Amino acid sequence: MILLETLLYIIKNGKVLLIRKKRGLGAGYFNGVGGKVEDNEDVNNAAIRECIEEIGVKPRGLKWMGLLEFWNYDNNAIESIHFVHVFTASDYNGEPRESDEAEPLWFNINEIPFNSMWEDDSLWLPLILSGRRIYGRFIFNKWRMISHEVHSICT
Repeated sequence: MILLETLLYIIKNGKVLLIRKKRGLGAGYFNGVGGKVEDNEDVNNAAIRECIEEIGVKPRGLKWMGLLEFWNYDNNAIESIHFVHVFTASDYNGEPRESDEAEPLWFNINEIPFNSMWEDDSLWLPLILSGRRIYGRFIFNKWRMISHEVHSICT
């Protein structure tokens, strides 16, 4: 299964808005807002739609920050491949609200709860939050990371 997805991080006043995921893959972990890109939808619109659906706000100042590949194996067989476009936003309309999918929480940029996030996040999220565009490829076996590479994208 190959999936096209988005992640979005709203950054404002030295803080980043994360969600605590309530269900599905990564339930209980903190992450950015995001999800699958629908048929006939571009990645920018998908990132905006997911943000509205999950926490009730419309992001403004959207900026594409990179592409992440997540390859998950179940022993020797590929279970899923996720191509994830990562965005930041500098502002938003509305007030963040909890939904059945997500609980939004603000964190100081230097106090990200990496011990409650996917194990790869500490390898690339600080780069995104510092304004660097990146490409990352992460290989997992049963969602345990076995290898990775992260590169800055020259702009």
